[in-house]
Amino acid sequence: MGLGTARAIQKHYPHLRVTVLDKEAEVGAHQSGHNSGVIHAGLYYKPGSLKAKLCLTGRQQLEQYCAEHGVRFERCGKLVVAADREEKGRLMALAHRALQNGIHVRLLSPEQMKEYEPHVAGTAALYSPETGIADYPGLALALKAELQGLGVQIVTGAGVQAVTQGDVQVLHTSAGEVQARWIVTCAGLQADKVARMCGAQPDVQIVPFRGEYYDLVPERAGLVRNLIYPVPDPRFPFLGVHLTRMIGGGVEAGPNAVLAFAREGYRRSQINPRELLETLAYPGFWRLAARFPKVGTYEMYRSLIKGEFARSLQRLVPELTAGDLRPGGSGVRAQALNRAGQIVDDFAVQKTPRALHVLNAPSPAATACLAIGEHLTRLAARNFGWEAPPSTVRLSA
Repeated sequence: MGLGTARAIQKHYPHLRVTVLDKEAEVGAHQSGHNSGVIHAGLYYKPGSLKAKLCLTGRQQLEQYCAEHGVRFERCGKLVVAADREEKGRLMALAHRALQNGIHVRLLSPEQMKEYEPHVAGTAALYSPETGIADYPGLALALKAELQGLGVQIVTGAGVQAVTQGDVQVLHTSAGEVQARWIVTCAGLQADKVARMCGAQPDVQIVPFRGEYYDLVPERAGLVRNLIYPVPDPRFPFLGVHLTRMIGGGVEAGPNAVLAFAREGYRRSQINPRELLETLAYPGFWRLAARFPKVGTYEMYRSLIKGEFARSLQRLVPELTAGDLRPGGSGVRAQALNRAGQIVDDFAVQKTPRALHVLNAPSPAATACLAIGEHLTRLAARNFGWEAPPSTVRLSA
């Protein structure tokens, strides 16, 4: 998102000088490099909402960008499968929502769905031909190369440690001091902390949820041709355990959703006591847990018991067994929660006099990264008066 925003700023306001700060040694080291690789069509979002508009526009921009810059992508399509009668009702509502959003979908009978995925089972399915897969780490590197070619300075290994306020702000980073007139923060898992460094008082806290994946063993990857998803539960922002063919080959199964013991806790063994204590001390976390105790307990159980993970997948592809799964990667979702324990699943941006802070990005942020960059640039231009004479802008990602 930070790279997409830097691109939009440079594109629309070439007189501004842009610097991108990234605390890691390379761009795309966190959510951009740990997502499922799916280009979402925009089936799930309320018609006319900002999320729906950004996803649709973002998908089109992303595909065009990948084609122009040699980033691997494929519009392969996916099935959303209803396992029983109750889910079939939700599937029909999802089809109606997709059509309202201008997304092409087709309802399939049990016989018709096997034309797309011969090993799938269910009472009905929704086929989305516009869903695809992409190389998101490759996209991040392509954006980096383009920005550097445009004269944008990208400083890696530059984690922001403190910010001194003033007409010219000073960002104290692990790579030295950087001066900036304006700042846009797209800090993902550290979004609320970076916003506070800049003087903001966010009314949400980032609570990290790890999504764990298995890979199908190569000899069983043929059970899945492209993408197979369950019908999502509207109570949660997660789409449920699904099967995804990856752009580099192989099939990924997952994710579940369990509390991570560190903001960047991609493995169970990664524990940051201070960050874990921050989560456990936050009232919003306990209020969320109290609302969904069975769901939270089940997610932890499924995380530990591979056979239970396999049973979740068997609702989609009955032939899959625990022996077909081997440990895969994982990602961490930067979930914003308010103190009431309500999940913030919309665009949340807070302003301070000389900064914009993205506290929660509309899902799926990876698909919409270029469109989000355009949106943030419009917000920044309106708030900072960039149509005025040339000045300097710095961007913290």
